[in-house]
Amino acid sequence: MSSDILINVTLDEVRVGLLEDGQLVEFYVERKKESSLVGNIYKGKVVKILPGMQSAFIDAGLEKAAFLYVDDIKSETEDFSPFLAEEFKGIDIPTRKPSRDVTISELIQEGQDIIVQITKDPISTKGARCSTYITIPGRYLVLMPTINHIGISRRISDESERARLKALVDEIIPDGYGLIIRTASENAGVLEFKHDLEFLLMLWQNIQKKKDLAVSPALLYSDLDLIHRSARDLLSRNVDRLIIDSPKEYELIRDYAKDFFPELLSRIEFYDDQEPIFDTFGVEIDVSKGLDRKIWLKSGGNIIIDQTEAMSIIDINTGKYVGKEDLEDTILKTNLEAVKEIAYQIRLRNLGGIIIIDFIDMERTENKDRLYNAFVDAMKKDRARNTILNITELGLIQMTRKRIRESLGRTLCDVCPCCEGKGCIKSSKTISYEIIRRLKKSNFNNISKVTITVHPTVADFLFDEHRLGLEEFEVTNGVEILIKTDSRLHQESFDIMFT
Repeated sequence: MSSDILINVTLDEVRVGLLEDGQLVEFYVERKKESSLVGNIYKGKVVKILPGMQSAFIDAGLEKAAFLYVDDIKSETEDFSPFLAEEFKGIDIPTRKPSRDVTISELIQEGQDIIVQITKDPISTKGARCSTYITIPGRYLVLMPTINHIGISRRISDESERARLKALVDEIIPDGYGLIIRTASENAGVLEFKHDLEFLLMLWQNIQKKKDLAVSPALLYSDLDLIHRSARDLLSRNVDRLIIDSPKEYELIRDYAKDFFPELLSRIEFYDDQEPIFDTFGVEIDVSKGLDRKIWLKSGGNIIIDQTEAMSIIDINTGKYVGKEDLEDTILKTNLEAVKEIAYQIRLRNLGGIIIIDFIDMERTENKDRLYNAFVDAMKKDRARNTILNITELGLIQMTRKRIRESLGRTLCDVCPCCEGKGCIKSSKTISYEIIRRLKKSNFNNISKVTITVHPTVADFLFDEHRLGLEEFEVTNGVEILIKTDSRLHQESFDIMFT
């Protein structure tokens, strides 16, 4: 499988696309005023403790206070790599079971200074989420200054390679520190580890110095920008090329590669064609499709994707596909075809949190098992940590996926000003009947004229369907009804004026 990283740089925006076999599978956007906060380390102040929620709000100097949950203070089973390009589904970290339940009020107090790291960007109306467990990512290793443990990416599956890497790190790990061995470390040597570790320890020392001098709230450390993060986290021996269209950033990223992974320097290319880089590789089309609600399958079936505040719902339909054999076979083929597309869309759209997939219901247990295994296998390519439950009796697959940043749709789109996010608006028929009901409950004493201003589509319905009723209403109440149109009005809006 061929893989390419494309980086498009403009004055205020950077876009990164990861392509596998020419198809866009991951897409990242960073704008100057909307840069990700994930990985940033702050000296903050505890401004409020909520004992009932076992959480606290931290003033880190951000637009909204950051949210700190009790498990992000005391738990050693926390996922320590939420911002490491979501590259693996978990790490081997020991579990500590406290002898008693510790409340958040026993761990921190209002007004105290605290060092926190952002683990989730602000999403929708929620502020950023943070943790007191600090992790600093490098190319091959992740430094954990507060935990004495070695973890290995589970995406390194070869047991002999895992043992070799752990032995190398055992030789160089400083006392009192922890390290995570990243996926990019596969086949790396001790010199690369030492170089990476020296750099990470220097960063931590600088953070410590800033902490002692800074007055909260203050930024102590900022993670790399999207361009350099893409090189650090995405560029590997499995990637054929990193292609960037900015001459300035091309030189900077080459300098970065010379220092940290010179063996991959030859894979960094400058794109200087007249046609925009994303157009050349067909990325713009893939991004556009990633915003569609309905996705058609080759067989004629389709899937519908709806995203709510709490979860994402995916529905599969046979559509135009009628099959050639029995009903169960038709449904199974549609479901299996949908599996690959759904796994792709989840990754491309960066859907996170709870995801419910409503497959077409099947009768045979063996078909349900086959479908579940196919979906689990399709999701193995996803670098984000996920948990997939078995198919329920209603034919649903429930899963969770680590959510670090906003989804593609919420990153690139605003809420529709017409429907305000509902996905639909009241029909012209419904609005017409609302107007009639409003008229019937009005008092027409000393009124001779009623002017109704509506959207043109509503006016058409009133003229066509309610003309006779309105004429009767005029006679009964002794008033003249005048209907005016205003195309600037929202279809649901109308104005009734009595004179």
